[in-house]
Amino acid sequence: MRKIKNIAIIAHVDHGKTTLVDAALKQSGIFRENQNIVERVMDSNDLERERGITIFSKNASFTYKDYKINLVDTPGHADFGGEVQRIMKMVDAVLLLVDAFEGPMPQTKYVLKKSLELDLNPIVIINKIDRHNARPADVLEMVFDLFCELNANDAQLDFPVLYASGKEGYARYELEDENDDLIPLFETIIHKVKDAEGDESKPFQMLVSAIEYDNYLGKIGTGKITNGTVNQGEEVILLKRDGERLLYRITKIFQYEGLQKQEIKKAFAGDIVSLAGMERVDVGETAACKENPKPLPIIEIDAPTLSMTFRVNDSPFAGKEGKYVTSRNIWDRLQKELQTNVSIVVEPTENKDEFIVKGRGELQLSILIENMRREDFEFQVSKPKVIYRQLEGKRTEPIELAVIDVADEFVGTVIEMLGIRKGEMLNMTQGNDGYTRLEYKVPARGLIGFRNEFLTTTRGTGIINHSFYEYEYYKGDLDKKSRGVLIAMGNGTATGYSLFNFQARGILFIDPNVEVYAGMIVGEHTRENDLVLNVVKGKKLTNVRAAGSDDAIKLAPSRQFSLEQALEYINDDELLEVTPQNIRMRKKILSETERKREMNRLSKLN
Repeated sequence: MRKIKNIAIIAHVDHGKTTLVDAALKQSGIFRENQNIVERVMDSNDLERERGITIFSKNASFTYKDYKINLVDTPGHADFGGEVQRIMKMVDAVLLLVDAFEGPMPQTKYVLKKSLELDLNPIVIINKIDRHNARPADVLEMVFDLFCELNANDAQLDFPVLYASGKEGYARYELEDENDDLIPLFETIIHKVKDAEGDESKPFQMLVSAIEYDNYLGKIGTGKITNGTVNQGEEVILLKRDGERLLYRITKIFQYEGLQKQEIKKAFAGDIVSLAGMERVDVGETAACKENPKPLPIIEIDAPTLSMTFRVNDSPFAGKEGKYVTSRNIWDRLQKELQTNVSIVVEPTENKDEFIVKGRGELQLSILIENMRREDFEFQVSKPKVIYRQLEGKRTEPIELAVIDVADEFVGTVIEMLGIRKGEMLNMTQGNDGYTRLEYKVPARGLIGFRNEFLTTTRGTGIINHSFYEYEYYKGDLDKKSRGVLIAMGNGTATGYSLFNFQARGILFIDPNVEVYAGMIVGEHTRENDLVLNVVKGKKLTNVRAAGSDDAIKLAPSRQFSLEQALEYINDDELLEVTPQNIRMRKKILSETERKREMNRLSKLN
């Protein structure tokens, strides 16, 4: 068996994981000298490149001395924690990256906790030491405190530390060192990470940790071979989660060489490989020897904390912009997502045109929505709702750990905002740069819609990061201030004349010449009640002209929403219409008369 090291790189979002992987791959010699290499080469998905974040865990490998090092890049955002959890059993150690200024953040705590629970020994890398405000000594002390808080054992507490700059491509044993390469990192991996374990003489076993689909080969399952060997053309038994056993013939075997898959004829215990030929393979299932099939422990994935309704588009513009619009189209696409996304749950409802989709957070669900609209799907989604659980007969709710960096002048306002949302302050640290760091435990439902208000209040200067903490007993009803919306009265094209007259009523979300329909949300009201407006009314034409009557109309810039912002903004009685070309907010009940009847009915019930 070749000498193999399997290692994952974990960190909070934007702490430099993918940039460091870039440098490691370049310095290991897997690229040609004249090869054109893009930045963040591991972020191969279009959305990953646009947003500058890693969404999917991905594999790569390089050779150093006589070792093959399998490296798994993982997402840093809390919503994609399932991507981190599913690959943890493929590796024998983790590289924990921490920003030399920010220190441990919510996702740092989450991923470290998961790796310590699996008895993985970490290598700590204090990254971005070339920042002008870096404070590596303080950050190292914070990391050690975090290890103690998470009850790390003695071996895990004795972690090696490296100081690095992924952007500049160096890692150092001490801050005073002057080397400009990653040799210290490679050497630390060789000496501190145990060799991949596995007995080639035992029957074949492999736990599938990732799934992808190929148009020619079908489903491909990736994982680490725990024991034995497997040959191309060999028959194996797939042990399903429900106990079913399926016989398949392995048609192709791939291993990673750099970023590319390389076809091989035989694979051995300890290596991370991809197997084609198992049509119904899913994450967490075991591929095993035909003669003596034994399952491996399944991958435990944290349960979803948010749910959202996906439904067929029934607005007046239905079917005009999308290619896939039926309930069958939407259901099939959601089932396809389940094959590769381990932390998504899809459930049918009594209404054949509606489906419940459960996930780990708003960003994860919005990525699914964005991918679907780019694939020409047209549908509607509801406001995200938290998932409650029962514990000892009492209702519990998901709690988020939030870390907020805010200018000193806004601290009081932010504390008040979080107090209204049942937030509980854990820590408050004042920095020397005019910013204060607040650490809070906040109910997840209190953070839905909070980001927009937070950024407005802090004038775009505040930074908030949060990740799932735990379920706690229900904190009580939230006293959230409601805001009314401006609603289009009828179908047609919005005119500048009408919009100009309604500017004083609130903030507009549309510009002139935009197509609207009755019940569509076109702005935010200055008061708490909803207001219906005729935005398609044009100016009456006469043959009499008064001085100044035809002066150019000046409209304030309309407020434009991203997909995530729109999901946070809508209320329980509203929907988000998603098409390949547009995102529109609307009332669930489009008719003004029907809305009033429903309000009267609900008021009588209450």
